[in-house]
Amino acid sequence: MKLYKSANDIIIEQDGKHYLAQTRDWDHLVNQKNLFKELQEEINPWNEINWQPDQLNAPIGTQEIWAAGVTYYRSREARMEESKESGAAVFYSKVYEAERPELFFKSTHYRVAQPGGQVNIRKDSKWNVPEPELTLFVNKANEIVGYTVGNDMSSRDIEGENPLYLPQAKCYDYSAAIGPCLWIPEKPINPDAKIFMQIERNGKMVFEGEISINQMKRKHTELVDYLTKEMSFPNGVYLMTGTCLVPDDHFTLEEGDWVHIEIDGIGKLSNKVGLSS
Repeated sequence: MKLYKSANDIIIEQDGKHYLAQTRDWDHLVNQKNLFKELQEEINPWNEINWQPDQLNAPIGTQEIWAAGVTYYRSREARMEESKESGAAVFYSKVYEAERPELFFKSTHYRVAQPGGQVNIRKDSKWNVPEPELTLFVNKANEIVGYTVGNDMSSRDIEGENPLYLPQAKCYDYSAAIGPCLWIPEKPINPDAKIFMQIERNGKMVFEGEISINQMKRKHTELVDYLTKEMSFPNGVYLMTGTCLVPDDHFTLEEGDWVHIEIDGIGKLSNKVGLSS
């Protein structure tokens, strides 16, 4: 099942049909015990609606978004390349092999770009890329109950200059997008599910790529265990799980580009690129 969030309502999709959720409180709904079963019980012919998923809000309430880094080998190589002049490349190699994963804060809910809305690149950066990521929804009981598509925008030159600059490379207004929905499956996502990304510029594709999530070095439960080890999330939390689709080192986003990210079973997230204000 899929949960969509509009301006005033929450919509449940199952088997191509749409139903109006009885509650409008996102935080309350997504933290219900046994969410899949709860949503099934909300579905009945009386609340079926004729609805098209346009003008969506991001599927988030008051949750924070966190992210994991260097969880794929390609990400390790890209981070080492961008930071070789600063002498910090060795740290990315070490964290890839370490027991403890890299976890960092990404965004508050009010800085998240909407599906179809604008993601930003920093004006003080010359090397910016999108990072397509399977994003977990972890409820207040620290259980993985849903998935969405995530875009972890990144200023590679800022992080490459010094790894301590990572918060500035990763965290700013509309540096994150999630959507178009929150997918609530009965079972965990298929490890062979693929992530696709296209970058469109002036009507032409300037990047296309795909990867299976089974290429990830770390397990989803492992990342969640470390994230929640010493922190509580009373309304749940989103966790981006890292990327393996990284454009070549000569590539940088430009204002007006479109980033399209799709994950099997979840859907497509599209955002236009703009400059930070």
